Amino acid sequence: MTSPASRDQVTPPSTRRPGRRPGQSSSRDDILSAARVLFGERGYDKASIRAIAGAAGVDPALVHHFFGTKEDLFAAAMAFPVDTNMIIPLVLSGPREGIGERLVRMVLSLWSDPRLRPQFVGIIRSATTSEMGANRLREFVYSQVLTRVAEELDVPRLNINAVAAQIVGVLMLRYVLEVEPMASASEQELTELLAPTIQRYLNG
Repeated sequence: MTSPASRDQVTPPSTRRPGRRPGQSSSRDDILSAARVLFGERGYDKASIRAIAGAAGVDPALVHHFFGTKEDLFAAAMAFPVDTNMIIPLVLSGPREGIGERLVRMVLSLWSDPRLRPQFVGIIRSATTSEMGANRLREFVYSQVLTRVAEELDVPRLNINAVAAQIVGVLMLRYVLEVEPMASASEQELTELLAPTIQRYLNG
């Protein structure tokens, strides 16, 4: 039988580390999701740790716990979201004269995916305001995609730069600045418009 003394005892509240919350197992993913959205909407410079933490429903201390600095969080949130070992062979397979069209279609299809777009928009928006963003865009455009295409096709570097200028310019107008009619043009319209020029650059 429980004694009166034991009934009067009050269980002390459980203690937990600052910034942590119940269900912490999902917190890291929540922070990454919020970071992708805010970096996409505001760019690197204007997306603060506090704002990202608020959007994720966590304390800013937890963001630092998982990712350390804002730079580290940006790198994790903006990691290339697709396996280029899977998509590059699809671009390069088939006749060489069709690579320009396949490359444009691949890029537009990736950007049209709502799950991936926040990362891509965050990269390209941040590239105009921070060195972190510019470095990540260079890694995306050159290291992950165009450099590999250039090596396979033996395309001069200047030509690959021209390909990058075309693609990045269209993406900036369409998804970041949302300039009409570029923003609302169909993927087919853009492919027909861009592919011949891209192909000319790839032909060397």
